[in-house]
Amino acid sequence: MISTKGRYALRVMIHLARENSDNCIPLRDIAEKEQISKKYLEIIVKELVSAKLLTGISGKGGGYKLSRAPEDYSVGEILEVTEGTLSIVACLVNGAEACPRADGCDTLPMWSELNQIIHDFFYSKKLSELL
Repeated sequence: MISTKGRYALRVMIHLARENSDNCIPLRDIAEKEQISKKYLEIIVKELVSAKLLTGISGKGGGYKLSRAPEDYSVGEILEVTEGTLSIVACLVNGAEACPRADGCDTLPMWSELNQIIHDFFYSKKLSELL
């Protein structure tokens, strides 16, 4: 399930893509227009800046802007920054310990297929398509 954090991150990214400006947009403006708590957005944009999806500038004239063009972002990368893994089951998370039951797991092929469908879907969608 995608949480509000992931959904709000997408809304912020769409908002900034719509602005399509070299100028930074203050967080309070984004919060007001998107009707999202500024305090909650501070947490989200901090993660997006850390992942280099956004550029943040402090002080007068500061705010946030996209680090690259909207068509260069996939929805999948935005969601993974804020949600963590998109894997449907724990045994398929990258870096997870090998499951001792994997060889005899009757459901693993189904989970693997669904995992791939979800990954391919979100990574094929570009931020620019959501505008």
